[in-house]
Amino acid sequence: MILCNCHLHMELPEVHSLKGRRSVLNSLKEKLKKFNVSLLDISSEYVKEADIAFVFLSHNARSAAQYREDIESMLNRNFSEYFYELEYEEM
Repeated sequence: MILCNCHLHMELPEVHSLKGRRSVLNSLKEKLKKFNVSLLDISSEYVKEADIAFVFLSHNARSAAQYREDIESMLNRNFSEYFYELEYEEM
């Protein structure tokens, strides 16, 4: 069993308020729920950046990599206007 711990950092240059950032994050959370991940918003008070930590379990490293690719393609499809970095660690 593989536990994949991921950290998603997004830059939100077009967002100008906490309400705007919350709107983007709520949309992101809804889309990530479809992947059955456990997630936590770990963003600071700075409006133009957002951080999400999430974890998921997989049977093996190959399926974990496929799962991450599916998540990244969802990010590219739905949040392409924002710059993001996805870091991960497998245990």
